[in-house]
Amino acid sequence: MGFRVMGMASGLPPNLVDQLIEAERIPIKQMEQKKAKDEEKLKLLNELTEKINKIPKSVEDLVHIRGFKNTKFHTGDEKIVTGVADPEKASPGQWQIEVLQLAKKPGVKTNSFPDKDSTLAGAGYLRFKTNDGTKTIYISRNESTLEGIAQAINRANIGLFAQVVEDNQSSREKYSLIISGTQTGKDQHVEFPQVYLIDGEEDLFFHQEVPGQNAKIKLDGLEFELQHNEVTDLIPGVTLELKQAAPGNPIVIKIKEDFEVIGNKMKEFVDAYNEALSWIQNQAKLQKDKSGRERLGPFGGDSLIRSTENRLRQAILQPQTLTQSSIQRLSELGIEFNRNGTLNFNQDKFNKVLRAKPQDVVKFLRGDQLSYGFIPTVRQAISSLTNSTYGPLNNR
Repeated sequence: MGFRVMGMASGLPPNLVDQLIEAERIPIKQMEQKKAKDEEKLKLLNELTEKINKIPKSVEDLVHIRGFKNTKFHTGDEKIVTGVADPEKASPGQWQIEVLQLAKKPGVKTNSFPDKDSTLAGAGYLRFKTNDGTKTIYISRNESTLEGIAQAINRANIGLFAQVVEDNQSSREKYSLIISGTQTGKDQHVEFPQVYLIDGEEDLFFHQEVPGQNAKIKLDGLEFELQHNEVTDLIPGVTLELKQAAPGNPIVIKIKEDFEVIGNKMKEFVDAYNEALSWIQNQAKLQKDKSGRERLGPFGGDSLIRSTENRLRQAILQPQTLTQSSIQRLSELGIEFNRNGTLNFNQDKFNKVLRAKPQDVVKFLRGDQLSYGFIPTVRQAISSLTNSTYGPLNNR
C-alpha cells in the first residue's frame, strides 16, 4: 500500500524548489547589477571625455604663424574699394590706395531696331576675329532677330557675350545688340565683325566700339596697371575689388584683428572648461539613487576624476615663460579662477589687453605651436587624458 508525505507533514516549505532556484540566481543578479553599474560608469566617462575634448577646440584655430587667424578688412570708402582678407594668409597692416581708372571689357554696339524679337535682320553669318582665330556664326532667317542673334553668339562659346539692351536715343528704334568680351584689359579685343545678312526686314550694322582697358591704381604712392578690377596679388592674403575710379582721392585700407570673434572664441574656451569642471564637481555631491537614498555620484572620490581635475587646473595655471611675450599667465588676459574652481572671463579686460598688445597675446597663446605656449600646453594636457593608447580615461 503506497503513501505520500505532504509538505506540511515533511516539515519542508512548499516553495523549496523556487527558493533553491532563486538562491542559484543570486550570483547572476549580482553580475547583472555590476554590469549595470559598469555601463552607467562607461556612459558617464564618455560624457566626460566629450566635454574635455571640447576644451581646446575653440582656441585650436585661433592663431597661426603670422598672428590671429580672425582678421577683418576695413576700407576708407566702400564705394571705391572693398575687399576680403584670407585668415590663413593675411597679416595686419595698413595701406593707402588710389584708384585712377577701372578695368573695362571691350565691346561693340549695333544700330537700333524697333523691337528685340520680331524684326528680322536676314539670313547669313557674322564673322569674328578672336584670339583663337576667325570664328563664323551662321544665322538662319528664323533666328535673325536681335534676341536670336544674341543667343546664337552666346551658344557658339567663342569668348564673347551678346545681349540686347533698350536704347531710348530714338523714339522708334529702341533696341540694340551689344557684344562684349568676357575679360577686362587692354589686351582683350572685340573688333567690328564682318556682317553678311540678306533678305532682312532691316539692315544690321555695328557703329560703336569701346576698347578694353586696364585698371590703374596707386598703392602707397607706387603706380600699377592691372588687367582686372579684382586684385589678388598686391597685398598677401587680401583680395581687393575696385568699384569706382577716384583719381586724387586716396583712401586707407586696413587688415585688423577681429576682436569680437577672438573674444567669443576665448569665451567658448572658458565655457567648455567650466562645463567639464562642473561635471567633475557634481560627482562629489550627494545625489539621490533610484531608491531615494542620497549618495555620492558614481565617481565620487574616484582618484581618476581627481587627477583629471588637477591636470586641467595645472594646464590653466602653468606660466608660459618661453614665448617671448610680456604675458605669461592666463590671468593677465582676464581669465581667472573663481572660489569654486571654475573660470571667470572678464571680457572687458581681455579686449583691453588684446587691443594694447595683440602680438604679445598671439605669442602667449601660440608659443612654438608644439611644445610650449598656452594652446600647445592645453592640447598636451587633454591628449594625456584622452589618448586612445595611453590616456587614463580611455584605459578606464
